[in-house]
Amino acid sequence: MSTSNSIDLRLSNFPRGSQLEVVYEGRKLPAFAGETVAVALLAAGVQVLSRSIKFHRPRSVFCMTGDCGACLMRIGGEPNVRACQTLVQPGLSCQRQNAWPSASLDVLGAADLMFPEGMDHHALMTSPRLLNQVMQRVVQELGGLGRLPDHAPSLSELPVGQSRHVQVLVIGGGPAGLAAATAAAQALPRTDAAVLLVDAAPEPGGSYLSHAAYGRAAAEQAIAEASAAGVQILSQAAAIGYYPEETTDAAPPNSKGLLAVATPHGMFKLTADRYVYATGGHPQNALFIDNDLPGVMSGRAVGRLLTGHGILLSERPLVVGDGDEAEALATALQAAGAQVTRIDGKQQHVAQAFGSPWVDGAQVQDQRGQQHHVRCDLIAVVSPPAAASQLAQLHGARVAFDPQYGFAVVTDAHGQTSATAVLACGEVTGCGSLAAAVLQGRAVGAAAAAGLSG
Repeated sequence: MSTSNSIDLRLSNFPRGSQLEVVYEGRKLPAFAGETVAVALLAAGVQVLSRSIKFHRPRSVFCMTGDCGACLMRIGGEPNVRACQTLVQPGLSCQRQNAWPSASLDVLGAADLMFPEGMDHHALMTSPRLLNQVMQRVVQELGGLGRLPDHAPSLSELPVGQSRHVQVLVIGGGPAGLAAATAAAQALPRTDAAVLLVDAAPEPGGSYLSHAAYGRAAAEQAIAEASAAGVQILSQAAAIGYYPEETTDAAPPNSKGLLAVATPHGMFKLTADRYVYATGGHPQNALFIDNDLPGVMSGRAVGRLLTGHGILLSERPLVVGDGDEAEALATALQAAGAQVTRIDGKQQHVAQAFGSPWVDGAQVQDQRGQQHHVRCDLIAVVSPPAAASQLAQLHGARVAFDPQYGFAVVTDAHGQTSATAVLACGEVTGCGSLAAAVLQGRAVGAAAAAGLSG
């Protein structure tokens, strides 16, 4: 396949889907079915995916889960699309945004140098009137957020929502969610209305795909077990809110409350006898100077690229963090051919990152305040994820602050939350490891199905 780009960071021995092309700012780049736009661009050596609003600092992938907003691009004529959550399609066009003339050389990035202490848009409003109008235009350009879509859909083109009622609805397709759905389905008679799992990602698997000790094989096995048990899985289905006073025709009489789920095929209005929240957690960054530079990534993003897509992004990565997940990531990177430097984040920590636009080094400081420079071309931050508890909280579940996991959902020994018919499991509850999340998910899934078989 002919392409104007010669870089390909994909490992040769990794199984992939069918080969295709995406069009990146006029260039044809190789991609494979099952990859997202962000994966394909990173594999092709594209480092800067967008620029930040206001200060136009370079942005690249951080989380790979759609949480950070650092990979917003113009894709298929639509602005502000998450490149890490958009599957590649033949001939799909994508462009960087919030930059002029390009994201690699963005003259508007001078705003970051002109206003080192921060910028208040109101400070740019001045007189006379003509100058005021000019500055308003400047503010608009600095504000960013892309241009309007190339095509505005008519009402007839908008997808129509669907309503469904199931016995057990599992929100989240990671290790805990897949385990819960499988256990619930095994305990219930097999029907189309038994167990439904919705997951916002292009493919289920969650932290299976990012944990180097598990990887894609573990995710595929868990998905196969869920499907064999009769679980219906709906991917690219983002739960966007719970509405306690609403209902649907599909719901039982006199019942209230529905979960709104957005998909590429329209809005789903879902009701259930039992709800299981397995929404996982948001990757967290470490605190150091210039921690937003491209090349500073969550350990799970690095792991997902390596174990989920067979892409070695770095020759000299710096892995920051302790625990089995950090150890597994460092081992996997080394096995793939990288020269890994590792610090635990406690005895030593990163004080500052260096590089333009991509990381090329870090200043590391120990507990005594002594510093030394580390040559690296990537900083992988492995830290406990912040519990993604917002949706469960909207549903009435009580949360409590945990120093490591943020506001985690409070449950009893059976996974029951403070809300009626609402259970939770996995990282959203502050569960400490992947293996523990799977065990908890199985128990909670069985508890969710209890009493529903009749």
